[in-house]
Amino acid sequence: MDEIDQKLLAKLRENARLPAAELARDLGLSRTTVQSRIDRLERSGVVTGYTVRLSEAHERGLIRAYVMLTVGPKQAASVVAAARRMPAVRRLQSVSGPFDLIAEAATESAAEMDALIDALGALEGVERTTSSIVLSSKIDR
Repeated sequence: MDEIDQKLLAKLRENARLPAAELARDLGLSRTTVQSRIDRLERSGVVTGYTVRLSEAHERGLIRAYVMLTVGPKQAASVVAAARRMPAVRRLQSVSGPFDLIAEAATESAAEMDALIDALGALEGVERTTSSIVLSSKIDR
C-alpha cells in the first residue's frame, strides 16, 4: 500500500459512499485509477466491507458505556458469542490487564443500559463487571 492508497482509505473511512468520480477529483486521479485501486484493495482483503455511520445528533442522544468483564478460564469464546447477540454491544475487545474483555455499549436510556450491564454480568462465564458511563468525548477521530 502506498500513500495514495492511504489517502483513498482515509476518504472511504469518512464516507464509503462517495462516488469514484468525486474520490478521483479529491485525490487528483482518474476515476478509472481510483476504481481499480478500490478493486485491488478489496481483492487483497485490505477492504473487507462497508458500514453505516450514524449522525452525530443520533449518537449524542445515546447513553454510552464501557463495561469491563472478568471471564472465567476457558469461558471467553462463549461470552463473546453471547455478547455478539446483544445489539447494544457495539464493540468487544480482548485486553491485557486486570480485565479480560471490554465491551463498548450504547443504549437509548439509562434503564436500558442498566439492563444491558446486568445481562452482561449474568452471562455464563462472566465473573465480574466494572462499568464506566461516558460523560463526554474530548477527542473523536
